[in-house]
Amino acid sequence: MNNNFKENMNFPNYWNWKGFKICWSVRGEENEIPIIFLHGFGASRKHWRNNLEFFAKRNCASYSLDLIGFGESDQPGIRQIGRLNNEIWCNQVRDFIAQVIRPKSSGKVILIGNSLGSLVALTCAVSLEDQIATVIASALPDQIQGNKKTLTNKDVFKKFKDRFIKIFFIFFPLEIILFLITKLGVIRLGLNTAYFKKDNINSELIDLVTKPVLRKTSARSLRAMCIGMSLRDEKLQTSYLLSKLSSSKKVPFLLIWGDKDNFIPLFVGKKIANFHRWVKLKIVPNSGHCIHDEDPSVFNNISYEWIRDLKTL
Repeated sequence: MNNNFKENMNFPNYWNWKGFKICWSVRGEENEIPIIFLHGFGASRKHWRNNLEFFAKRNCASYSLDLIGFGESDQPGIRQIGRLNNEIWCNQVRDFIAQVIRPKSSGKVILIGNSLGSLVALTCAVSLEDQIATVIASALPDQIQGNKKTLTNKDVFKKFKDRFIKIFFIFFPLEIILFLITKLGVIRLGLNTAYFKKDNINSELIDLVTKPVLRKTSARSLRAMCIGMSLRDEKLQTSYLLSKLSSSKKVPFLLIWGDKDNFIPLFVGKKIANFHRWVKLKIVPNSGHCIHDEDPSVFNNISYEWIRDLKTL
């Protein structure tokens, strides 16, 4: 990788979002086609270190963003921000487009996400569909239902369940858990599960994932995420969002899935493509959960071919 680009990633730009410090990097900012790369859970903008330059050389203004709570962005807790979920991260992306990208480009924005970042991209595609050219999602989390689920829980039970979840995570010793995770090699174990090609798990990758966890504010932010994601409204879940997007089909949607994904198995991607025929599924053999980092050249070429053929730009 280009050394200048490494420096670019290590010394990010800062953006003030609602009083919180947000980190972001860009390559080819003067280019015409804006792309935002959205990382997965536990990762950061640096997880796209093998992707941004490829797109920057192809007339794309390639932005990578640390979602709030991750990377080098602020890690607020419940008292500072309330619950953290894909609605909050979608709002962050929306304002990033308005305040950082729009002064330089009026074009539709491409969103490329991995795992949690894919869910955030899908959320943005629904709420900002007139501004989004396409979504490229590398694995998409959440349960997938073919038909709209009928809610049978009574309001009283739901309130009890929500309160129990909130109390549980407030008192659950996340500070101790995160300390043990960093000391007992759990991060390396997790990466070994996520990556099919083990040679890609090097000190740079481990450092990328470990550093944010070592920050003093990481536990409080994780607590806000656990509560926020567990208590999300149905309208923030993948099945509902895909159904909502299906009704307009304004945003072309590409799924890129590794056939060796142990975190979100391939059958989930096939289920999505079966229920929503307008979604294109591309399967990458012998690749795991993080194709963009495990097989960057394959991921980059599949994504660029899709972008090149778009009619919405």
